[in-house]
Amino acid sequence: MWTLFVARFFRLILLSVTFDDNYNLRLSFQITLNEFQPTRDERRPYSCAVCNKSFSKQSKLTRHERVHSGERPYSCSVCSKSFSEQGTLKIHQRIHSGERPYPCQVCSKSFRQRSHLKQHEHMHSDVLRYSCDMCDLSFSEVGTLKIHQRIHSGEQMYTCDVCNKSFSENSKLKKHKHIHSRERSYSCGICNKSFSWHNKLKRHERVHSGERPYSCNVCNKSFSEHSTLKIHQRIHSGLRPYSCDVCKQSFRQWTHLKQHQVVHSRIIQ
Repeated sequence: MWTLFVARFFRLILLSVTFDDNYNLRLSFQITLNEFQPTRDERRPYSCAVCNKSFSKQSKLTRHERVHSGERPYSCSVCSKSFSEQGTLKIHQRIHSGERPYPCQVCSKSFRQRSHLKQHEHMHSDVLRYSCDMCDLSFSEVGTLKIHQRIHSGEQMYTCDVCNKSFSENSKLKKHKHIHSRERSYSCGICNKSFSWHNKLKRHERVHSGERPYSCNVCNKSFSEHSTLKIHQRIHSGLRPYSCDVCKQSFRQWTHLKQHQVVHSRIIQ
């Protein structure tokens, strides 16, 4: 606001002076404006004492400092899991409440997080620019392609610090760690079997209900799990994404490839 006032004031003066004076005033005006512009340090006056990263607000600095301190002041009232930010706690609580506030406008599938909805919407865009050179599957994002390619390479870059078991995705490692923590917060109301993840409980409940929400669009056969439907659809598409390094024979399922590889190991022995 003050900068705008100064600009208008100088403009009025410039209209009533000679060319030489006009030039000098313009130069003086620019120097004056520069003096009013905040420096980078002034825009981010709050600095972290540990890593010197700076922030525009004290609240942002406080959130950042929890990275170093490990402080998690926001706890879930259901499972007592704690978080460093209130926004992350709110997203977590939707696991217990079942709330999915972000619906897809095309297929009505809903999601707990906006970012998950955005990733899903790529399925409907028909823009699959990134193709796997091993099995011809295509993806809308290069990151998804890279994760998929680990199936072929066998790369397992995420290792459990308890049992040294390794995984191709960080999300799979996180799920695995629940085995060691023994935390099972979700119980079946029919048989009392407990689970470490809400979605595993949901899948289990279909054993009792007989629900099969995932249907094949070719033969209408239905399944209780989405992953089982995807494997089934390869019968129709002919897709066999898992190839043997020795004889190049391909398979629809990873488990079938593993069973096949035993044949070669016996021959070698």
